[in-house]
Amino acid sequence: MDRLKDSARLMIVSDLDHTMVDHHDPENLSLLRFNALWEAHYRHDSLLVFSTGRSRTLYLELRKEKPMLTPDITIMSVGTEITYGKSMVPDDGWVEILNHKWDRSIVTEETSKFAELKLQSETEQRPHKASFYVDKDKAQAVTKALSERLEKRGLDVKIIYSGGIDLDILPQGAGKGQALAYLLKKFKNEGKLPGNTLVCGDSGNDAELFSIPDVHGVMVSNAQEELLQWHAKNAKGNPKIIHATERCAGGIIQAIGHFKLGPNLSPRDILDFKDYDLENVNPNYEVVKFYLFYEKWRRAEVDNSEMYVASLRAHCYPSGVYVHPSGTEQTLSDCINTLRSHYGDKQGKQFRVWVDKILHTKISTDTWLVKFNKWEISGEEWQSCLTTAILSSKGQSASDGFIWMHVHQTWSEGCQGKIQSSFLF
Repeated sequence: MDRLKDSARLMIVSDLDHTMVDHHDPENLSLLRFNALWEAHYRHDSLLVFSTGRSRTLYLELRKEKPMLTPDITIMSVGTEITYGKSMVPDDGWVEILNHKWDRSIVTEETSKFAELKLQSETEQRPHKASFYVDKDKAQAVTKALSERLEKRGLDVKIIYSGGIDLDILPQGAGKGQALAYLLKKFKNEGKLPGNTLVCGDSGNDAELFSIPDVHGVMVSNAQEELLQWHAKNAKGNPKIIHATERCAGGIIQAIGHFKLGPNLSPRDILDFKDYDLENVNPNYEVVKFYLFYEKWRRAEVDNSEMYVASLRAHCYPSGVYVHPSGTEQTLSDCINTLRSHYGDKQGKQFRVWVDKILHTKISTDTWLVKFNKWEISGEEWQSCLTTAILSSKGQSASDGFIWMHVHQTWSEGCQGKIQSSFLF
């Protein structure tokens, strides 16, 4: 919560499965479109929050399977856990709130009396969440009877049924909506309430997010019937909640445009980088633009043109140095020569590049220090490096464009030794 000195321009709070992440999109294009948009235009002054029903274990597994960004805040286990940053530091104040009228041993005892409940995996059983599977036709009766039993035992709980099969038992004060309300209260107390908040979901356990006052909301086009029914009953006349016509992350991008929350054209949707909007130029955009071109060049999705090569040279300081993650050094000019010889070497292959956590710092009137994680997927191989770059403006301001002065990369943990021969920049 301390990354930004001032209030976030925009805070996006998104469910993951079938909302931010489209499991029916093998190329992950909608997710990659969002990634490029966020890093280019929002990372530097906005907050990204993932709110998922997944436990920490399953959340980390998903991160290994999909090209996801690193959020500023992660809400897990249906709003029973709040953590901050890449290190996922827990919020102890939230834990204290959830302990009120909650005793997991009593929940375990009472649920064991219902043969209809099938316990989910051990990873999904958390200190403030008990998770089961139950058939849809039995869910309502089980929920009613179980609520009465737990109330008689002195507990104050919430039972959430979602996805047509998942039943979660939480403290009454828990849930995705309450976790968000708690965060917004903390921001308000610090005088840093976000300028706008956009919540995004697809299923029943996301409904609470849309109940928070003053937020914008998007139900993605593939939203489940349970969420659509909730909306029809509770929020049909609310102009701040829309049902997108695009799936998953594409629907989130659509909502940003619909509510006029900021730029909503992903750099991935720009066909010719010569046409990008100079008004939106910043070091983050420059980094995103370069690595998108790098991906398209190797996939032969741009012309093998001398114009592009000349443009690359014009954006690199002639005697600038690139330090490869292996430790070898070469000039940026030599890097361009190497890249030129690899045109189309990934054509027709599963090859994607994205950047994460771009943070820039102005170190002089016309120079920026930029740090980010660069990722490549090539077939089944993933690799990542920590990148530090020095960029200088071409003219009097950033709107004149940038010159890459120096680039230094080191392998991320677990990536050293993987397909180094094809890792060019």
